[in-house]
Amino acid sequence: MEKNTVAILCSGGPAPGINSVISSIAKSFLKDGWRVIGFNEGTKTIFTDKPETVEFDFKYADYIYNRGGSVLRMSRYKPKDSEFNTKFFVKNNVKLLVTIGGDDTASTANRITKFLNDKKIDIKNIHVPKTIDNDLPLPDRLPTFGYETAKNEGTHIAQTVYEDARSSGNWFVVSVMGREAGHLAFGIGTACHYPLVIIPEMFRGKKITFNKIIRMMLSSILKRKADGIHHGAIMISEGVFHFMEESEIVNCGINFTFDEHGHPELGTVSKAHIFNVLLQKELKELGVVVKSRPVELGYEIRSCHPTAYDLNYCTMLGMGVKKLFDEGHTGCIVIAKANGKFSPLYLKDIADAKTGKIKVRLVDVDADDYKLAFKNMHYLKADDYKKVSKFVKHPEDYDLEKILKTD
Repeated sequence: MEKNTVAILCSGGPAPGINSVISSIAKSFLKDGWRVIGFNEGTKTIFTDKPETVEFDFKYADYIYNRGGSVLRMSRYKPKDSEFNTKFFVKNNVKLLVTIGGDDTASTANRITKFLNDKKIDIKNIHVPKTIDNDLPLPDRLPTFGYETAKNEGTHIAQTVYEDARSSGNWFVVSVMGREAGHLAFGIGTACHYPLVIIPEMFRGKKITFNKIIRMMLSSILKRKADGIHHGAIMISEGVFHFMEESEIVNCGINFTFDEHGHPELGTVSKAHIFNVLLQKELKELGVVVKSRPVELGYEIRSCHPTAYDLNYCTMLGMGVKKLFDEGHTGCIVIAKANGKFSPLYLKDIADAKTGKIKVRLVDVDADDYKLAFKNMHYLKADDYKKVSKFVKHPEDYDLEKILKTD
């Protein structure tokens, strides 16, 4: 009798714990006599005549368990509905498609499963929530796997950067990954007691411009300078670019390359470099002497070995996939709760009714933890104007709270 098969694919960018999830899924199904196959390059080859696959046995699954990166090669490819077919699934008797990724991967998996079910192919889909951005809308503020490890690794680097700032009397401009949410920047920045953390959510839907961000950076620099503190570090989430108008980016004075559609290729330029160059230009115009250096945090923290937290969390998620499948669940994200219980989070319940895309979870700037962190950051206020006036003519222009309130 032909074995039942579970197929696994990963999409998006790497995150610590991918291999731990793959290993735990494979072991859970192998012990029940299943065949376990993984796809290279996500959904890029799955519908072709020659899909690139990796077969897992216990020995290989055990070997990869605590490794960083992903043994299944990643891709951001999004197949069109016209590319869908049933060949691989029928030929290999696939009963479960496990997808590992963020909101785009989950949305694509939902489309694939719907197509297969419409073709009378009995297959279930369970999604494992992966992203260092921590932006999937999981209940009770549960993290996506990989986030805690990336935050931990980023904190090590950011602490060293801050210590360098203290030792050298410089400032550092640190940019952190985060497609449109500021979870990672906020998590690392507050862990390191950075004097200022800038995330897109703090603008509360108001227009985000380089002018505002540079003045906010100067708000912290001037405040500390007036207080006799001549060093510091500012953390900025790259998510701010997601909410900027393209003309704002193109005309900022940085030389970009452009894609085939004429859009600036932000991925080829350090975001920290952009902010640092613009900051230095403004400082020179003001006649304020402050040295600053750019540091980019992103690729360094995506493929590191998972910490104990993510090793355990990913193990539970992998085993949870088997549990939910045995219970008959499909079209859902596996949720491993802090109380030790597992539950499905159905994709249809968190998807946009019109587009079908999964809604992104942003930092809750009305929560107590954010409010307290923001309150304790270093930035210019009205009662600082007098002592800062010896550095700039119009200190009110650098009042951070006023900046955030302007359209």
